[in-house]
Amino acid sequence: MTSKTMRNLLKYNLCAVLLFVQPFCVSAKEINAEALLKQGNAAYAKNQYQEAAKAYQQVLDAGYQSEAVYFNLGNANYKLAEIPEAILNYEKALKLNPGDADVQLNLQLANLKITDRIEVVPEFFLTKWWKAFIYFFSLSTLSVLTVTCFITGFILVIAYLFLIAVTPKKAAFYAGLSVLSMGLIFMIMAGVQSSYLNASRQGIVFTGASDVKSGPDGKQKTLFVIHEGTKVTIQEQEGDWIKVVLVNGNGGWIKFADIKTI
Repeated sequence: MTSKTMRNLLKYNLCAVLLFVQPFCVSAKEINAEALLKQGNAAYAKNQYQEAAKAYQQVLDAGYQSEAVYFNLGNANYKLAEIPEAILNYEKALKLNPGDADVQLNLQLANLKITDRIEVVPEFFLTKWWKAFIYFFSLSTLSVLTVTCFITGFILVIAYLFLIAVTPKKAAFYAGLSVLSMGLIFMIMAGVQSSYLNASRQGIVFTGASDVKSGPDGKQKTLFVIHEGTKVTIQEQEGDWIKVVLVNGNGGWIKFADIKTI
């Protein structure tokens, strides 16, 4: 994963720097997020993974979150053999950009390192295609495309109102309608994607072994055991206990303290 990770770091440098173009308030410690990101990348390039992870985490602690930062932190965690942390950060990166193939690949590699090998219940092919379409662009990209299309479309419609020649007038009218329609499609995609991402709470197990109980009580029957790095979907919470479901459909109750939410 070393050479691919290095390429990915370079790939995400430009993306991450965009976070810091806009003015921001400097904290009491005068944390410079952009400088920390560069510091982390430099440390990673020198195989100083602990220093790299520390720098990336400081960026996140300062309030600047992006797919790039989570991805890079996940790579540093992976190199440090901190697999649950790596999986958590890859999952957070995917939540910001579900269609990113590089993050998906590294997440798959990290999941090969955990104890539980849970087979995913296959989705209906039409559902799979639909989600692939919805997740083709990240939410931030869809937002930019929506605004761009609407602005361009309205400009073309205004041009139609003022043009006199028939041919350019028709061209502006149909082009404007087409671009506005594309903007509407992008807006719907963004809405659906946001709805999917916020529909369920998920988490990663951080306890070495967590007993899955039949009810929200330590005295209840243990149904099975899950281990650190396993991803769960949270259905409900009762006190210090949460009802979770695995990707294979099995579920039960575990302590909320056993997981970290994505």
